[in-house]
Amino acid sequence: MNFLRLSILLSFIVSTTMVYSQKLKKNQFHNPLALQRADPFVTKTADGTYYFIATAPEYDRIEIRSSKTINGIKEAKPVVVWRKHTKGIMGNHIWAPELHRIDGKWYIYFAAGSAEEKWKIRMYALSNPSEDPTKGEWKEEGQIVTKKDVFALDATTFEHKGQRYLIWVDRGPGNVVNTSLYIAKMTSPTTVDEKQVVISQPDYDWEMHTYKVNEGPAVLIKNGKVFLTFSASATDATYCLGLLWAKEGADLLDPKSWNKLDKPVFFTNEKFKRYGPGHNSFTVSEDGKTDIMIYHARDYEKIKGDALSDPNRHTHARVLKWTKDGMPDFGQDIDDNDMALKTKKK
Repeated sequence: MNFLRLSILLSFIVSTTMVYSQKLKKNQFHNPLALQRADPFVTKTADGTYYFIATAPEYDRIEIRSSKTINGIKEAKPVVVWRKHTKGIMGNHIWAPELHRIDGKWYIYFAAGSAEEKWKIRMYALSNPSEDPTKGEWKEEGQIVTKKDVFALDATTFEHKGQRYLIWVDRGPGNVVNTSLYIAKMTSPTTVDEKQVVISQPDYDWEMHTYKVNEGPAVLIKNGKVFLTFSASATDATYCLGLLWAKEGADLLDPKSWNKLDKPVFFTNEKFKRYGPGHNSFTVSEDGKTDIMIYHARDYEKIKGDALSDPNRHTHARVLKWTKDGMPDFGQDIDDNDMALKTKKK
């Protein structure tokens, strides 16, 4: 009798452990989601498809992966949809593509230098009327022209209260050698209004390691606020995320509407071998209930040579939590998988 009870108990423990392990595996991300892919951007469509796009380490092409799950991105086959020109504009430094569905058409916004002058970087757009962005023809829409037009890159777009906006990066006001964040209303998917204002430039030491940098903007609207993450400092272990926010009803073209935290919200954590996390995007879980942050980071600190020549910025996913005050909690002292597990337990 005792033996029978023990057998039943052991069987229960084994089966419970298996179920728990399966749930745990299901609700954790298979990080890194994509090796050697920086500046990741994920968008989820109404039918539940996730499309992933990022900077390839060769800086020579744009590719898209599609999956019905976030974890599925890891095994999804990249489809090359565009390659750099052999001469002239769009011929070098193909960086930070983003994929957006606007008025029934897909658009890719990306940065590129010219074949002859790789640091002559500007913003460009591609369009595709296909339902599936990995299929159909991509048309070159040309440069997104802005007033500053000195070193324009990292364009992101979002719609708020019936108006579409563009946030991007260029040199700061005057002759300041830095990169700052600009915002303007969009007059079409490829043009911006004349009013273009700076809403953030490097102010704190953590934004100025090696270079004075604000770049990689990403927008999330929630809890009555427009949240804007951005990346700061060099693309090595000093790279980190900062946070701006404005009230939902504020004038987003008024710099005074934006509040800026004086400390980074997500940065290197040696304990988890997470070095230089940054240039993120936001999406939601498969059930549409949980906010997910997609970002890149290295798993080592020391880099040989120029950080931009090091290919090992890998794409990761993690749950984005929220404080009682409705502010995002990036979980600086928590590992990616622990974020997923703890969120599931609640």
